[in-house]
Amino acid sequence: MLKKTTLTLTASAIALALTMGTAQAQADKTKLRIQTHFATETLSGSLAAEFIEDVTVMSGGNIEIEMFYAGAVVKAAETFDAAATGILDCDMTGGAYQVGKNPAFQFAGDLNGGYSDPYTQYSWLLHGGGYDALNKLYNPQDMEFVGWWIPGPESLVSTKSFTGIDDLKGWKFRAPPGVITNIFEKLGASPIVMDFNEIFTALETGIIDGADASTIANNVGLGLYDIGKNTNYPGFHSMPADHLACRKDVWDSMPDAHKRIMKVAMQALALKTTTKQGIEMQKAAAELRTAGVKLNTWSNEDMATYRKAVAETWEEYATTPEAKELLAAHLDFLKEIGAIE
Repeated sequence: MLKKTTLTLTASAIALALTMGTAQAQADKTKLRIQTHFATETLSGSLAAEFIEDVTVMSGGNIEIEMFYAGAVVKAAETFDAAATGILDCDMTGGAYQVGKNPAFQFAGDLNGGYSDPYTQYSWLLHGGGYDALNKLYNPQDMEFVGWWIPGPESLVSTKSFTGIDDLKGWKFRAPPGVITNIFEKLGASPIVMDFNEIFTALETGIIDGADASTIANNVGLGLYDIGKNTNYPGFHSMPADHLACRKDVWDSMPDAHKRIMKVAMQALALKTTTKQGIEMQKAAAELRTAGVKLNTWSNEDMATYRKAVAETWEEYATTPEAKELLAAHLDFLKEIGAIE
């Protein structure tokens, strides 16, 4: 009788353990719906696909990501809200799209000439308190900042001459929302804010003369140089950090191991993005020269004029406590390493 009871208890214990194990396995599953503004055929789009593969392998398949490319669910600027409200789980566009909420979001993505290269900007994020500084801004919006991936300095596309500051007078160009519109207005240009996926048609139909889209390599992937035969290289005006940000309750409910995998995978994506884009930008520049596209390097005098407009606009844009605090966090770091006085 004792043996039978013991066997019954043992069987019950095994069944309970199996049930708990199944429940734990289910609890350790993370499913994320993420949208990026990049199309699959661009370099950034293909790197986003590599990010998904890295996360899948490192998690043993326990993190499942459904990626929506090229703004398939909502427009790029609406991705953040779509994630925050549950239409999506994460936003893989960029902070500058959210400047309407708070101008501080400009400084969450692009200092427009403050950092000379992506590695210095990553240094602020990784070693200068960047994660905490950014999440002071993101968390009150019910979002968690997870990481950056920075392609590198962007190049502008133009259907007209683009040799320097003088060519900006009356130049109509697509601009993302944010500080860049104010900077270029100071220099005589006419920025028009429009969605990323509207650029090609707007250039083709002459609605705009040029575009602030992406790096010279991504611009090739978008086909922009089929229309605009003028550009600047190397880029100087903008070096946006695309972000991954997830809804706060989704992030908080994830196992710690999954959070770590996502952050480390983003850091891997960052390195892949910057190094690969660097190679592809050089290759694209060589190909475009051969194809007859004019690659212009602006003079030191023109660059000084640009940087003066940038410094003025930074201060004008920092109109909220969050914006002042985030700008100061960047500038304190840049002063500490001797990049600015």
